[in-house]
Amino acid sequence: MEQIEEKQPFDVIVVGAGAAGMMAAGTAAQAGKRVLLLEKMDKSGRKVRITGKGRCNVTNARPAEEFASQVRTNAVFFAPAFAEFNNRSTIRFFERAGVKLDIERGDRVFPKSGKAWDIANALLAYCFENGVKILYDTRVTQIMTLGDKVFGVRYVNKRGFERKEECAQVILTTGGVSYPATGSTGDGYAFAADLGHTIEPLRPSLTPLVSSHPRIGNLDGLLLRNVKAVLLIDNEPVREEFGEIGFSERGIEGAVALRMSRDAVDALIDERDVKLTLDLKPALTAEILRERIAREIAEMAPTEFFGELLRKLVPKPLVMLLANELEIPPRNYVSKLTEDRIERLIAALKCLTFPITDYAPFEYAVTTAGGVRCDEVNPCTMESLKVKGLYFAGEVLDLDANTGGYNLQIAFSTGRLAGMLKK
Repeated sequence: MEQIEEKQPFDVIVVGAGAAGMMAAGTAAQAGKRVLLLEKMDKSGRKVRITGKGRCNVTNARPAEEFASQVRTNAVFFAPAFAEFNNRSTIRFFERAGVKLDIERGDRVFPKSGKAWDIANALLAYCFENGVKILYDTRVTQIMTLGDKVFGVRYVNKRGFERKEECAQVILTTGGVSYPATGSTGDGYAFAADLGHTIEPLRPSLTPLVSSHPRIGNLDGLLLRNVKAVLLIDNEPVREEFGEIGFSERGIEGAVALRMSRDAVDALIDERDVKLTLDLKPALTAEILRERIAREIAEMAPTEFFGELLRKLVPKPLVMLLANELEIPPRNYVSKLTEDRIERLIAALKCLTFPITDYAPFEYAVTTAGGVRCDEVNPCTMESLKVKGLYFAGEVLDLDANTGGYNLQIAFSTGRLAGMLKK
């Protein structure tokens, strides 16, 4: 009689096949564990494949000791995971997987091909090569427990049938709620809360800022380089950044605005007054700018217009905005500009103010602030302090950082540590 082979149980189930989930699954499988990876979408790494405008800012190559300053929340909690698998480890991991990398301005690391798919596919290959079993179109509905221990998961398979898989270890890598079209819809927060974990309030991070400035619509598509921005909360400066600011139908964005958005969002939630000021000429003092304007006017005919002077100083979309701001008709002759008006022009170029009244929703946010409270998770293992055998990694945790490759590094570091299944 032919012997029927008994089904081998899984050692660990990973819920969510994003950056953290694939890193965790591959790590566990490489150590000899039998791993089941469940993903509710039709393919893995959906968010990885679109991140960095489709180029994928994998990590940041700045010295490891400077990394903590870029983590906005719970940097101390993140330290053991980063020590286990830091940015240099990430670079080596992908280069060994055959993905050539480039280091660009700001120490940002991208695949040389410029294709985020190369990163997602390398992570998927890592799982396949180590024997991870992946089920797509599979929606987990419950993390099962027995007393204070994980017992397995319940899920609905691609045919719509509910199934359960018993397992003593589950790694929750379901992501946040940013870019929900990629599958990040906050499922993990509900699972964690059901198991007794506290969820810090969720809000968008690295998200465009919405201004009530009456002329903001005229700036759609404008990108300003080398500007200085200051974020004011209740008229007090709280953050200063230098770099790029962009304007779109979503709001004020670009690296500078996104980095400031974390503080702005929290202040708006608290109903505080928020403003963003731009120094359009940060390399020039007011005195040097005054001399520059005087030279420009001297070279113009007396019958040339104020709008033409502005065009020599700022990009075209800002001309009407500044003319309205200064209450000077753009067809005013430059010969009629008074000293008072020139001083007001200098003040506007050095401190153009945008009232911030709202922020773009999760659909446009790069990452999620808030999540599973880190003081309820062991930082040296990523295991829950409330439920034995339950691990967390990635955006589901209350961990977020500045733009520049730091958030993906959080996913890789915590995913690696969780996948080691330390006790």
